[in-house]
Amino acid sequence: MYVMHNSEYPLSCFALFENGPWLIADTNFDVLMVKLKGFFQSAKASKIETRGTRYQYCDFLVKVGTVTMGPSARGISVEVEYGPCVVASDCWSLLLEFLQSFLGSHTPGAPAAFGNRHDAIYGPADTMIQYMELFNKIRKQQQVPVAGIR
Repeated sequence: MYVMHNSEYPLSCFALFENGPWLIADTNFDVLMVKLKGFFQSAKASKIETRGTRYQYCDFLVKVGTVTMGPSARGISVEVEYGPCVVASDCWSLLLEFLQSFLGSHTPGAPAAFGNRHDAIYGPADTMIQYMELFNKIRKQQQVPVAGIR
């Protein structure tokens, strides 16, 4: 289970299971998890976060952040939201075109989170699921050894 927070929803705490259910609770959920530490063991050194800047361009909200794991930067995240649309599949082509305007050939495909909820209303938990997928990819990246120069 992953317990996550989002600065866009400061009074909420998101509990997510990989490929499974999710829960949105208030911020006291963290306190409950501490009290249940006899049943749940937290992973050591697993804190990963993204911090960055939020931009608004017309109806688009763009958040660009640096993903850090411990003291080191591990990647960059780009989140794009189109305000007037609540069903992501209805505006995916518009989002893709917008992303291509500044990411070019690095534009990603449709997120895996869209696969099983193609026509569903998009909510905060969907964003958190995508962050969980991104963080898991970053955690699994192998550290590239640095070649010594003689």
